[in-house]
Amino acid sequence: MPEPGADAGRDPDTGFSADAEEAGVPPLDSEPLDPRWRRGLIAGAIGLLVLAGIGIGAQTPPRSTGISTDRVGPEQGEAVSDYLTRARVTLDRTDDAPRWALVSFTEYVPAERVPALAAEVRVARVLEHVPLERVQTPIVAIPVPDSAAAITGAAAAAADILRDRLDRQPLDQRAAQVHEVAVARLRAGCACTAGLVVRAAPAQLRELAARSGIRAVEALPADTVADRFAVTPLLPGSTRAVGPEPDDGPVPPR
Repeated sequence: MPEPGADAGRDPDTGFSADAEEAGVPPLDSEPLDPRWRRGLIAGAIGLLVLAGIGIGAQTPPRSTGISTDRVGPEQGEAVSDYLTRARVTLDRTDDAPRWALVSFTEYVPAERVPALAAEVRVARVLEHVPLERVQTPIVAIPVPDSAAAITGAAAAAADILRDRLDRQPLDQRAAQVHEVAVARLRAGCACTAGLVVRAAPAQLRELAARSGIRAVEALPADTVADRFAVTPLLPGSTRAVGPEPDDGPVPPR
């Protein structure tokens, strides 16, 4: 199996193309989250709601698009307690080969708190989701360079992506209202970060899993190819069985 990140033109840390103009993702040495970067992210669509639950009213948990042979996150209908046990088992490795992992938080946090939660672990994607009671809302995965400023700016980048989608695509009234609320709250710095995709050695991942505020860390095999695995986030509000969020509540004002 190829080494993670071995694809030509892909950065081994993020799993994304290092060509910012071609892929819409900043290289590791770029200045994070300036307006040009955010516009490039939107145009490139690499971070464009890569989890398939973006469409409001989706009936299955969100997943990444594309051909995948590996996946990370809970299965549809899986008990949360079973998933937490399964995730812990993936960290029982004796080797030190870095691997991709899904990090789930105990509660939603503002993006500004993510660098402290992640400590020294390399963050590759930040998962943004605006929680609304009994209302399905988009999940946006933001690829980030190795920069605390880029990580803390993920919420603003997610807001730009949702705003662009709202401006470009016809949405029904409810979906449009949900997007408006999500954009407003993300731009206001809401506690809307649900988790991360990271890359680290098993020992680092075990240390991360033991930190306060971390609900679960699930590691993929070391030979998982970068950007070729599906992601199903475990949202902080999921407590029993994993399934589609209810969507029968009123959309709140901004």
